[in-house]
Amino acid sequence: MTLQTETTTTAAHGSTTSAAPYSQMLERVRYEGAYPTLERADEAVRSVLAALGRQLVGDERVDLAARLPVEAALVLTAQVPAVTPLTGWEFVKDLAQRTGSTPAGARWNIGAVLAAVSQLAGPELLDRIINQLPSGYALLFGKAELHQPRHRTTSF
Repeated sequence: MTLQTETTTTAAHGSTTSAAPYSQMLERVRYEGAYPTLERADEAVRSVLAALGRQLVGDERVDLAARLPVEAALVLTAQVPAVTPLTGWEFVKDLAQRTGSTPAGARWNIGAVLAAVSQLAGPELLDRIINQLPSGYALLFGKAELHQPRHRTTSF
């Protein structure tokens, strides 16, 4: 399932942004998460984007909001970023606690929502987002997490 985007031009900056309609994003999340209703998909979108909004800062936050449907962007940007970002696993546990679900349930919701977010963000922005966040987020976005090899210092 592919999200189609609408292109809009902002007068203030003269820049062009693309965002899919929120209903189309919800359909994508409902499909990815196998949710029985759009309302359940909407709950997942709102909880995951709120949690992500507490982790993202700077240009990545602004650029992602510009690519999301307005309703989703408002949820993302309404959050005050955390002073100390959470690792991927801490992100899952925090979402589970906030929503009253299990870590497995939270991980399911995260995967369904971030699949749609990844598609809307595009590969370049997605890489920037993952590079900004602590370890563990690449897997949440459905990508392999590659680490740079650390050079060992050997003493003889």
